[in-house]
Amino acid sequence: MPESGHTWQKAFKGEPVEAAHVRLWTTGRVKHPDAPLIAHELFVAILKSGAPVVDMTLSTAGPRLRITAQGPEPLPVIYSHGPGWALISGLSHLSGLTTDECGLWAQLGGKR
Repeated sequence: MPESGHTWQKAFKGEPVEAAHVRLWTTGRVKHPDAPLIAHELFVAILKSGAPVVDMTLSTAGPRLRITAQGPEPLPVIYSHGPGWALISGLSHLSGLTTDECGLWAQLGGKR
């Protein structure tokens, strides 16, 4: 039987004040306690690359939640390392760079 799920997408301005809006937007859609922090850290990583807009996506499938933050340009390798990335990696089951290398994602729930 296929797993059902939902997907939400929203573009946020590439401004630091939007990080609080990302956390609230995430909290209003999914109930995982770590989701707002992970969404925040993904947003900040893309923001640091100088992106004028950060596209955020939340997708659920059964017990899994995938959070993606994406900018318009490929990211330098440095944006998938550092203290924020350590938080993302520590709290998520899986994480990585999107296939087009313009974004970062983290998966919560499911198996490692």
